[in-house]
Amino acid sequence: MQSKSLLFLSLLFLIMSCGPFTKLEKSTNWEELYNGANKYYQEGEYSKAIILYEKVLPVIKGSEKAELAEYNYANCHFKTKRYIEAAGYFSTFYRTYNRSPLAEEALFMNAYSLYLDAPDYNLDQQSSQEAVAAIQQFVTRFPASASYERAMEMLTDLEGRFEQKAYSEAQMYYKLKDGLFPGDFYRACIINFQNFAKDYPESKYNEELAYKLVEVGYGYAENSAFAKKEERLNDALGFAATFYRKYGNSQYLDEVKKFEEETRKELEAHMKLKSEQAERLAAAEAKVAAESKSNEENK
Repeated sequence: MQSKSLLFLSLLFLIMSCGPFTKLEKSTNWEELYNGANKYYQEGEYSKAIILYEKVLPVIKGSEKAELAEYNYANCHFKTKRYIEAAGYFSTFYRTYNRSPLAEEALFMNAYSLYLDAPDYNLDQQSSQEAVAAIQQFVTRFPASASYERAMEMLTDLEGRFEQKAYSEAQMYYKLKDGLFPGDFYRACIINFQNFAKDYPESKYNEELAYKLVEVGYGYAENSAFAKKEERLNDALGFAATFYRKYGNSQYLDEVKKFEEETRKELEAHMKLKSEQAERLAAAEAKVAAESKSNEENK
């Protein structure tokens, strides 16, 4: 009984291995391959269509049939979620057939493929930058396209990811300032917060980061060397003044006022100490000058 079952399975495998696709795949008739690839494409058998298009495309290159076949080949990769490959093939199609009725769709699909491959905000955004460039190329080239609004939505989504990643990086530097070596991270915080406001002037996070900029500015000045303290305390007061101007009704207003008061006290104490040091230095210099004069007179 077991031997009969094995024989049956072997026969079934041989029958299946000699099916229509296998026979077609082995064909050397390019028209047969071309028609078969289109048939599988229309039926949604995209993986099989890819195999057949790969065999026939080098043969029909430059012919009238190549245009549709190359578009379908690119779309097969998209349908099977091979987005990077699809983007490359759609891009090549657009460059090769930029006068084709399918050129607009190909350029959009190039951008859309890159968009779908773009990672979440917390990962490296290099591929997202490539998607943005592709979308911008599409909307510039085809501003009247039916896909224009969809492309702009994709662009807005990607820019939102960049903003979220930049905010996460700002928060990371903010946390690191409480570590063993705060000085460098205070400075990194200040630069990061200021760059964020420049890059994303309409962001919902700007008010929070402007408040933290006052806090970090005070901390940076407080931990600075004597020679740098006055300048950095004044910077912190400037951050507070900017905050008041932009966010006069902020929920962080009381906290900002506290940091401003502490900064002014610190600056007052610093200036007093600086004045005392200047007086001591002047007295010491006067003493040295007097002694030098006395020595000259006694010669």
